[in-house]
Amino acid sequence: MSLPTILVSNDDGYLAQGVQTLARALAPLGRVVVVAPAIDQSAVSHSMSLRRPLRLQRFADINCAPHQAIEVYAVDGTPTDAVYMAAHHILRDTKPALVVSGINHGANLGNDILYSGTVSAAMEGVFLDIPSVAMSLVGNHDLDFVPAGRFAFELCRTLLKHPLPKGALLNVNVPKRIVKPGFAVTCLGKHDYAADVEERKDPRGQSYYWIGGQWSGYQDLPGTDCKAVADGQISVTPIEMKLTCQRLLPWVEKLQLDQFAAFAEYKNASEEKL
Repeated sequence: MSLPTILVSNDDGYLAQGVQTLARALAPLGRVVVVAPAIDQSAVSHSMSLRRPLRLQRFADINCAPHQAIEVYAVDGTPTDAVYMAAHHILRDTKPALVVSGINHGANLGNDILYSGTVSAAMEGVFLDIPSVAMSLVGNHDLDFVPAGRFAFELCRTLLKHPLPKGALLNVNVPKRIVKPGFAVTCLGKHDYAADVEERKDPRGQSYYWIGGQWSGYQDLPGTDCKAVADGQISVTPIEMKLTCQRLLPWVEKLQLDQFAAFAEYKNASEEKL
């Protein structure tokens, strides 16, 4: 029986400590292939490089004795580009059993997922009908990725036996210091940032701007990923790709009828003037 192939990617780049820790942690589960951006691509969301060519480079494998070596590729594009290239080129003859993105250097909580390159790499896996996981370690400095790697191993070992349903991924956030055992099954919370636009001048006196403020807190709501991590527990949030707002469909249908009635009234009035 052949071992499963696990595709590992991220948004921090192929040299990031988080992705290398993740790849080594998953090596006992099968053939691990790292295909990641060549440089940091944080907060690029689900963007793809459609108007320029991509470069692909293979590097020396990561030695992970006694397990087989881990293949490493770098793509000079976004996390979405990396997963797309992996699925349709590098692994075109071997569909991965899992896509695991991370371990991100920092949180992906609440509304962060809309900006996150880490989550978007996992989303691309979902679009390709591959069970996917996004892994993040909450914190900015002095991060220890080993506990997150251990949890990734246990979670992915389970997912290989019990695959996720199609159209969904798991978004995992590991607190810097784990206080509570196990993990919390959570909903997305609200992770707040202070809005900030900083204006500076270049050497020629022209203005340029840095956007994006610092983390300022979260809404303290039970059952959310933000609350679980704040309490020192690993958060696991199932995310699905169905974006249609079902509850608004009747409202939009009524809007459509009202708009049609208004258009008919306007058309009749115009014809009368003629």
